[in-house]
Parts: sequence; structure tokens; C-alpha cells
Amino acid sequence: MTIETRSPEETFETGFRMGERARAGQVYTLAGDLGVGKTVFTQGFAKGLGVEEHVNSPTFTIVQEYEDGRMPFYHFDVYRIGDIEEMDEIGFEEYVAGEGVCLIEWANLIEEILPEERTEILIEKDLEQGFDFRRITVTEKK
Repeated sequence: MTIETRSPEETFETGFRMGERARAGQVYTLAGDLGVGKTVFTQGFAKGLGVEEHVNSPTFTIVQEYEDGRMPFYHFDVYRIGDIEEMDEIGFEEYVAGEGVCLIEWANLIEEILPEERTEILIEKDLEQGFDFRRITVTEKK
């Protein structure tokens, strides 16, 4: 499925709708270049889960936990991960197998430990379509 958005608000709304439909145990991966709108999408996703806290990218902590929504939300940013073993140290397997929803930015860096069943989200710019244009491609992996 491909969704086109033409403003940060529409990107937020796309994330919101996906968050509303998310179920416990699901894993979402989020890819895209720096500055493409991953954080805006994630903020919408969290709001769709009922998270009221402000959501930022957890770049320096690897994972940020939000417990105030309709289920736990675990937001990972593995951009700065040095070694895949760091994921074991933070208990990645427990998060993925838990009762919450995981959204993992830069998941391509930990491809070998991702569950086979996941939803992959790719956000891309196309400046020919306009500065705020985004193409959001959603792929279900089984």
C-alpha cells in the first residue's frame, strides 16, 4: 500500500490512523532518510495509540517506553547502535515478544534479529512533487 501526503499534518494523520489500528505484539519498522518525517509519523502513531506524552526520537537511549496509551508503546531508534549485541543488552527480545507495540527506526541496521512477521514503513521525499510531499509505502511481511 502506498500513501501520499502533502504536509506534515497529513503525515501525522497517516501515523495516527495506523496507530489506531495497531494491536499488541505487532512490530513496525520505519525507514527513510534523515529529515523525511519519521518523527512526525511516529508522533501521529503514538497519538493513535492514545499516548499523551510528547514523543521524540530516542536517538541516544535506543528505546523510549510509553505506558500511558491503550497498550505499551516501545519506540526504538537504532541509528547509533554500534553492535547488534547492544540490542540483547536492552532486552530487545522481551520488547518484541511483549504485550506492547514496537516501532523501530533504522531497522535495516538490525535486520538479522527482526521478527519475520512485521509491518515495514518507508517514507520518501519527492521534491518534484513539492517540498512537503511524502510517499509512505507500507509492506506487510509474513
